[in-house]
Amino acid sequence: MNNQPLTACHECDLLQHEVPLPEGGVAHCPRCGAELYRSHPESLERTLALTTGAILLFAIANAFPIVGIRMEGQVVQTTLFHTVQMLFDNDMKSLSALVFLTTMIMPALELFALTYLLLPLKLGSVPPHFALVFRMLHAVQPWAMIEVLMLGVLVSLVKLAGLANVVPGIALWSFGALMMMMAAIAATFSPRAVWERLAAAE
Repeated sequence: MNNQPLTACHECDLLQHEVPLPEGGVAHCPRCGAELYRSHPESLERTLALTTGAILLFAIANAFPIVGIRMEGQVVQTTLFHTVQMLFDNDMKSLSALVFLTTMIMPALELFALTYLLLPLKLGSVPPHFALVFRMLHAVQPWAMIEVLMLGVLVSLVKLAGLANVVPGIALWSFGALMMMMAAIAATFSPRAVWERLAAAE
């Protein structure tokens, strides 16, 4: 009798036994060819290291000016939060709330959830309310839109460049690095590896 755990294909629902994979290996569904799972060596440690770096970048990006405009020898700079405040004060409350949620609250929640889940598992313990925080992580991930913010900022900079001297702030470079860091987290994070580490810690 095969004692290997069962997994269902997320594309065609074929139920099949899991097989051990070599380092970096990928398992595909024999019926439809969809990727079932892959071997992520040290996935938890890599994701936790990337998350730590992302938290530092996120703090810098929100503490320093994102962009400035130099006109007549004076530089006017603004932070992301100040931009949200200006949108709110100028009767663009819906847009203000959307920017606040997708570029500040949701990324912060995603980074908090990753740290809350992975750090205790790395130390060999199970965090309280693990399942609740894990579900929250999956709920907020699609709403963290740092890349959309960067696209909007770059388009705005191109348009403003013809009107004034635009000065990129520290936060702009930090958000660019944060965008790359979040992409790396998405690539290295393996829910399968998390559940395996959870089973070992219990």
